[in-house]
Amino acid sequence: MTFRRKLLAIFALTVFVSVGAVAWLVLALTRNAFEKNEEQRRAALITQFQREFKRRGEEVAARTEAIANSEAVSRMAAALNGATSGNSANSAEYFELAKSIAESHQLDFLEFLDWRGIIISSAQWPAKFGYSETAFESLSSSSGQGAFLKREELQDFTGLGLFAVQATGASEHPLYVIGGRRLDKDFLSALDLPADMRVLLYQNRSEHFSPDSLLDPSGSGNGADAARPADKLAPLIESVLRNNQEMSGTVSWSSDPADEEMFHAIPLRGAVSKDRPANDQPLLAILLVGNSRRSYVELKRRIGESALLAGGGGIIVAMLLSSWAAARVTRPVEQLARAARDIGAGHWDTRVEVRGSDEVAQLAESFNRMTAELVAQKERLVQTERVAAWRELARRLAHELKNPLFPLQLTVENLMRARAQSPEQFDEVFRESSSSLLAEISNLKTIIGRFSEFSRMPHPQLQALQVNEVVRGVVKLFQAQLQAPGREPIACRLELDENLETIAADPDLLHRALSNLVLNAMDAMPSGGTLTLRTRRDGGNAIIEVSDTGTGMTSEECERIFTPYYTSKQHGTGLGLAIVQSVVSDHGGRISVQSEPGRGTTFVIELPGNLEALPKTPTSKHAGQFSDRNI
Repeated sequence: MTFRRKLLAIFALTVFVSVGAVAWLVLALTRNAFEKNEEQRRAALITQFQREFKRRGEEVAARTEAIANSEAVSRMAAALNGATSGNSANSAEYFELAKSIAESHQLDFLEFLDWRGIIISSAQWPAKFGYSETAFESLSSSSGQGAFLKREELQDFTGLGLFAVQATGASEHPLYVIGGRRLDKDFLSALDLPADMRVLLYQNRSEHFSPDSLLDPSGSGNGADAARPADKLAPLIESVLRNNQEMSGTVSWSSDPADEEMFHAIPLRGAVSKDRPANDQPLLAILLVGNSRRSYVELKRRIGESALLAGGGGIIVAMLLSSWAAARVTRPVEQLARAARDIGAGHWDTRVEVRGSDEVAQLAESFNRMTAELVAQKERLVQTERVAAWRELARRLAHELKNPLFPLQLTVENLMRARAQSPEQFDEVFRESSSSLLAEISNLKTIIGRFSEFSRMPHPQLQALQVNEVVRGVVKLFQAQLQAPGREPIACRLELDENLETIAADPDLLHRALSNLVLNAMDAMPSGGTLTLRTRRDGGNAIIEVSDTGTGMTSEECERIFTPYYTSKQHGTGLGLAIVQSVVSDHGGRISVQSEPGRGTTFVIELPGNLEALPKTPTSKHAGQFSDRNI
């Protein structure tokens, strides 16, 4: 990945993480604020409901007490007490009394019961005259205790209302007045609801959920409208009925999250007996306090859209900033890279333009100073190498020439001593000395020829060449020496890649280089071994490996093995591997060595295909220039 892309990725990631973190924090704070506000509004609404419930209950109790203390009810109680016990004939004249009194005192429910619980008159259901009221365990204990919630069976349906019981007349056989008002949509509509909140009342008429039992003051009747079916509330209501406790839940009216409502369900219980615990009282209804999540969802959407907008804008700004910063940084770096490549190619006069005074400019100045120092050091190194090369050459020549010069001196001294003696003895010494002189002079010519040959290495004459053919030719040349009598045999193994492509190379120079490597391998295996020559392809390059199982070399020897005049043999000029390296280098290739003491040595030659360098017309060859293959 380029520096520009890395910088863009870093900027974009920073913007993304920052915007995401801020958006998440804002959403978390918003959610907490909405939940806290929802809890407060729900508590306020429940408090308002309880306050209205209490106010209506006190009103019902007051009106019921007023009816019980009225003159008409007192006369009715006195008349009933004066009648014979069990005789109800006198109560028939009060059949319509409850209805008229209920209308005058604005009560929805009103019944008169004698001390046995027999209904004397009923405003809500006159046909109940003469029946017993079974909703109370004890009328006397319910009298005067205040308003309570009670389910009332009517002719066509079951109603729910706030009721109060008052006793009047004689203490031994009192008359009971039961008055009440409906707990219906009108009661719910009287509540002052905050925005986005509503109240529903579910009347518990059966063991299972019934949509007709749900009162919604915002709807046209029982249940919910078509857009909000009451069945959506069934799981929450059934859960409250099953667990008999307050519960909360979210209701999704559609696939749009903005239509969701959070409902808090509160059980409403009747007061049948003061002796029962509150949880044992019958569950008559469930108050549902709903809070719309539309404002929260819309705000959440706006926050998300704002985050996306900010993130998108931030990423665009990050792209611009990264492009500007990358251009400001990478352009000088690219110039430095190009300058470094130029210096690597040998253009030592390369310089980098310095702009500004920042770190990149300081780097450019340092690069220019380094280049100048490298040029100066290169010049000093070249001079030092030249002096060292001449000194080494002089030392090697002196060493090589001193060996034949000493026998020449002895031979001349012998001739001079023989000249002073008899002519016969001189003739005999002269013949022997002449042979010695000619032999040593021949050695001198050989030494001078070898050094002269290394100094005038010819340039390769490239032609299309099959590497495998050259390898087979070298093996064929040395086949007899590998199995020569008087020495341990050396096994030769060929591992040639037959699919190796043709390359551009000089066959004579390559043949000579491989011959030198084979000779070195044979010298490294005086006790016999295995010589392996293998070829393979690596991309567009040809790889030649020459391996032996000889004595091997140390790492220090591997580092100096290609140095001219360096040799580990007793008899040798140290030019063989230097010539091999020169041949490979002139072909644009590389040579390396891998060796360990006692485990053999492998020379690896890598030659490029370089077919585009072939001459268009045939050129004369320098065949025969390297007839000596023992250097």
